[in-house]
Amino acid sequence: MLKFEQIDGGLSAVYDGKAVVRIDGRFMCVGVGENSYSMSHGSFKIKEKIKTKRQLNIVSMTASEDCAIVRFDEGAIKIEVDGDRLKFIPQGLDKYNRMWIRIPATADERVYGSGEVFSEFNLRGKKANVWVAEHINALQIAKKLIKQVFGIKNTTKKQKFSNYETYYAQPTFISSKKYFYHSLTTARAEFDFENKEFHTIKTDEITPFYIGYDKDFEAILENLTELVGRQPILPEWVYDGQILGVQGGTETMLKKYDTAVKYGAKVNGIWIQDWEGRRVTAVGKQLYWNWQWDKELYPNLDKAIKELNEKGVKVLGYCNPFLAVEKPLYKEASEKGYCVKDKEGKDYYVTITTFPAAMVDLSNPAAYDWIKGIIKENMIGLGLSGWMADFGEYLPTDCVLYSGENPEVAHNTWPARWAKLNREAVEECGKLGEIMFFTRAGYSDTPKYSTMMWNGDNHVDFSIDFGLPSVIPAMLSLTCCGFGLSHSDIGGYTTFLNLKRSEELYMRWCEMNAFSPLMRGHEGLNPDLNAQFDASEQVLKHGAKFSKIHTALKPYIKSAVEYNAQKGVGVVRPLFFYYDEQGAYDEAYEYLLGRDILVAPVIKAGATKREVYLPNDKWIHLESGKEYGGGRFTVDAPVGKIPVFVRKNAEESVLNITKNLFAEA
Repeated sequence: MLKFEQIDGGLSAVYDGKAVVRIDGRFMCVGVGENSYSMSHGSFKIKEKIKTKRQLNIVSMTASEDCAIVRFDEGAIKIEVDGDRLKFIPQGLDKYNRMWIRIPATADERVYGSGEVFSEFNLRGKKANVWVAEHINALQIAKKLIKQVFGIKNTTKKQKFSNYETYYAQPTFISSKKYFYHSLTTARAEFDFENKEFHTIKTDEITPFYIGYDKDFEAILENLTELVGRQPILPEWVYDGQILGVQGGTETMLKKYDTAVKYGAKVNGIWIQDWEGRRVTAVGKQLYWNWQWDKELYPNLDKAIKELNEKGVKVLGYCNPFLAVEKPLYKEASEKGYCVKDKEGKDYYVTITTFPAAMVDLSNPAAYDWIKGIIKENMIGLGLSGWMADFGEYLPTDCVLYSGENPEVAHNTWPARWAKLNREAVEECGKLGEIMFFTRAGYSDTPKYSTMMWNGDNHVDFSIDFGLPSVIPAMLSLTCCGFGLSHSDIGGYTTFLNLKRSEELYMRWCEMNAFSPLMRGHEGLNPDLNAQFDASEQVLKHGAKFSKIHTALKPYIKSAVEYNAQKGVGVVRPLFFYYDEQGAYDEAYEYLLGRDILVAPVIKAGATKREVYLPNDKWIHLESGKEYGGGRFTVDAPVGKIPVFVRKNAEESVLNITKNLFAEA
């Protein structure tokens, strides 16, 4: 139970007999500042100028059982007790647009969150910029390109965290001290976890925030997701095998499906991202962003969808909030004034790789309803059972919105608005529970609108920052922010020159995704350079095996998804959720699938063994049946044998599901 206690020079919030927050003369600063932004291909350079900054000094305070008011020499902060969380509401500070909050910390504390983070998990000692952007920006790709050309692999060295950007940013973190912080800001925020004695949170607006406490991490996530929202349960068909990533037309789609089935694969869906047309650019095979069925590329698609549905196979598509300027939907939107404008009143074109595109203005109710209607008619009406709802992170800060909103403050909200639009389209057609869409970008409202995240455009390699390893901390950090359903493209996406997908990389990724909420492939940016699911007989047999494993896990994964919908506890969970030990807090490349299955994907090329960390419990290695206690162990892990363990003390139903899982697949 939370309560307040007055202390010398301030006020303490006390939980379970311990002081958790101290509001004193060092707690809060305010100021005035301004940012300048430059954007290229969704990546932002941000320069900030702080004009004024001042510490707020306490002059008086009053406290009751469920509320406290601390008055400063200027303004005040009201603190309301809301169950096991505190809501902090600044008052009388409207002339300022910067706020710094200091939270006590300890040297051994770990912190996780700030959105989806790929290269780190524990952010202690780091500074995180909470701003929605491209994760892999042009400069990073250029550096990678140079290294690839000269044969420099650099797969294990991490880039400077100061260069980090992410598709999904959120002003939220959880602490190993069993509390969470969440801000209601939509402006840029910065988390500074470098100091050993305190954390500093800066927001570029004066805004309320929450700090919540509990005795275990499941309860903390339940508390947090009461604020940010939870995802609904997934459609039943999602668990029944692998979704094949295919492009190239109706005939190609059906042929590739037949090949997978011939080799025994469990196929529950076919994802055709080019259903609306394909363009070839200097960087690969991309899409025409005109959300209408391309009948030349996909003749008789409507008929094929119905026939596949009769076999229990769903067809999925693709959309985003951009419009191809060469196509008819853009012409219609432009004539109706539905596009985001520049300061001259012209449609704002944003460059995506090598081509420009216009953005639908989601702040315009008519434009919002127009693009939602297109999704309802052209996608749901066609019979698609899901889609990739891509992008959302590109809103420029120098644009002009129909609503008159400041785009700097609206920028972070854009992907959540896009998710909301897609969710409404599904619900208004009465298809929630039948249709599933997955988003790339996100912010604080995304957890309550999106039905699934995917981890974006990862490189088709084993690099620690951008390749296969990076999606593990990405999924875990999303869970810590309250988004509990995420997955990645099998094999990654970004391809160029000699950065191309090997059969080994594809198979290792396939192994990992079998132990995730959704098993879905992608041909990648340049399919001709990448090994696909049908690259060889070995790959086909491997994919069939793990599609059967994923299908066999259906009752277990489905139960974890339902628990996430009820409690907000993600399907992919950090080890420290249940094990209060240093190794569990530091582990970034293993995860728990639900409560009882521990997964340690192979994240190095050429590896035939994997060192695993097992928390203090009794574990059964699913491949060998050997029992392990806690500690570090090296297990055999050739291709096709991903290290996976189940808790010996799991419920009998879980042990029955996992018994002979590999042998029977």
